[in-house]
Amino acid sequence: MIQFALKCGQGHQFDSWFQSAAAFDKLKGAGMVSCAVCGSDDVDKAVMAPRVQNSRTKAAPASDDTPLATAPTPAEQALSALKKKIEENSEYVGVNFAREARDIHDGLSPERAIYGEARPEEARKLLEDGVPVAPLPFVPGRKSN
Repeated sequence: MIQFALKCGQGHQFDSWFQSAAAFDKLKGAGMVSCAVCGSDDVDKAVMAPRVQNSRTKAAPASDDTPLATAPTPAEQALSALKKKIEENSEYVGVNFAREARDIHDGLSPERAIYGEARPEEARKLLEDGVPVAPLPFVPGRKSN
């Protein structure tokens, strides 16, 4: 895994993890990398310094008063609250999202709030056909069974 500092065309900066540099390039090429703040797909790697630890220095042990993580930012808190609300009040339909959204729109399935996953071309086709959908600013938690 590799962490990249990213920036979008609107100037937002954020970090994200990828399997490899090639995986980032492949996902970006497929339009699957978007800004964590505004959702723009105009995202590039930002200048970043590598994290290299000198082999002669030992990492200092964490003391009880050393914070292990930074406090979440207001944006992170808002995204967390939004994710929780969506997950509590909607049905997760996974990769069947496009089909289920279309069935609800066409009156073939009962009307209800759903969320899931769709390929970019599926989402575009839904929008072109007048099916009201919107991208989520987070990756849904995958549910099994």
